[in-house]
Amino acid sequence: MNDNQSGPQASSGGASQAPSQAPPEREGLRVYLNPRVIGMLFLGFSAGLPLLLVGGTFSAWLRDLGVELTAIGFLSWVGIAHSIKVLWAPLIDRARIPLLSRWLGRRRSWMLLAQVVIAIALLGMAFTDPRENLGLVALWAVLAAFGSASQDVAIDAYRVEAEAKHRQGAMAATYVTGYRVAILAAGAGALHLASLDSWGTAYAAMAVLMGIGFITTLVIAEPQVHITQATALLEQRVNDYLAHTRHAGWRRDLTAWFIGAMVCPFAEFFQRYGKAALLILAFIATFRISDIFMGVMANPFYLDLGFSKAQIANIAAAFGLGMTLLGAGVGGLLVARFGIAPILLATAFLAPITNLAFAWLAYIGPQSYGLVVAIVADNITGGLAISVFIAYLSSLTNTAYTATQYALFSSIMTLPGQFAAGFTGLLAANVGWISFFMLTALTGLPAIVLAFLLLRLAHPDKLRRPGID
Repeated sequence: MNDNQSGPQASSGGASQAPSQAPPEREGLRVYLNPRVIGMLFLGFSAGLPLLLVGGTFSAWLRDLGVELTAIGFLSWVGIAHSIKVLWAPLIDRARIPLLSRWLGRRRSWMLLAQVVIAIALLGMAFTDPRENLGLVALWAVLAAFGSASQDVAIDAYRVEAEAKHRQGAMAATYVTGYRVAILAAGAGALHLASLDSWGTAYAAMAVLMGIGFITTLVIAEPQVHITQATALLEQRVNDYLAHTRHAGWRRDLTAWFIGAMVCPFAEFFQRYGKAALLILAFIATFRISDIFMGVMANPFYLDLGFSKAQIANIAAAFGLGMTLLGAGVGGLLVARFGIAPILLATAFLAPITNLAFAWLAYIGPQSYGLVVAIVADNITGGLAISVFIAYLSSLTNTAYTATQYALFSSIMTLPGQFAAGFTGLLAANVGWISFFMLTALTGLPAIVLAFLLLRLAHPDKLRRPGID
């Protein structure tokens, strides 16, 4: 396999630079002044903007125009693109876009292409009336969703490759901040624009806001990575195998590309970590379960308890967002200062414990101070967990296969919790809110046990990312 066909490639493009390696103990708050860390704020905005525009905001638009609930339910499936992005992540890892990749490099070319696709799809939605052509609107929404998922893959890969491990928490924190601001823009912002003028105007404005992503992608530098000897040897074995088969010509090239893109990323991960690979994957699958399991029932819980919609909006939504961003910022700082392991272990404990704050809230009833305490505990811990967990997932990747491996990890991270969350309504209805939140806290126990095992068998701060650290 040569670099121009299907082998893993070192990124190219103007102004490439290797991540700087300043000792983590000397950075502190200065980590947030790093240009790449600042750039993630705007890339996070670009990643978060399309999410609601093919989700909650899209459903609100359709219902506002009188579209049947059944149709709206089926159209919600467009969002599944984010859950299956691992299927085409290998393409983003390996394939070069003609001309664009030579100009921008491997990561930025895919980011820009995805951003252009999203903007075009949003404009298509803006200028199509669902009452007259619902099918065309659905096609535009599908295109926007796949563009959004592809942009996520490319940005995740860029974030992992752009900076050293001790800065990944800060990169995650600024990314999450931009992401959350974008969700506000695509949610409340789009609804206000629709009420003032029209839904077409709202979606056209969101398409224009994708320009933030365009500009950022053109300004940032392409990360510079190299392929380790172990990775090169792994792929050389693919060449040696194919050299002794009957495959020739395009069949040989296609087989080599498929094995290199689809098989090698997973084989390399298991080869690098051995038996500990299964432990790592189990920890990834269980770390966020208590949060996801509880989060689905949060708003119904507030309403059942007797809180008004205004209280929920002001405390749980607006104030809660601020606490999440605060937690993410502190998490990025702590990871830069102390490393991943202690913060990962702390959040493994804190995440399920904060669920007990909601059990306490259910006990005392609709008291504003109780809601504030629960939101502060849950959202700051959630922000901490987001920063450290993104940093941890980033530390597991090989830069030869960043997009594919990170897409795998992020899918494993959310799918178990999302599946289990489907039964939360049934559970809450049968056991009551106090018992419900106590039981959701227990779902965090496996992650705590696995975190201790990781410290012994695959210590997060002793892992090295091939091609970076």
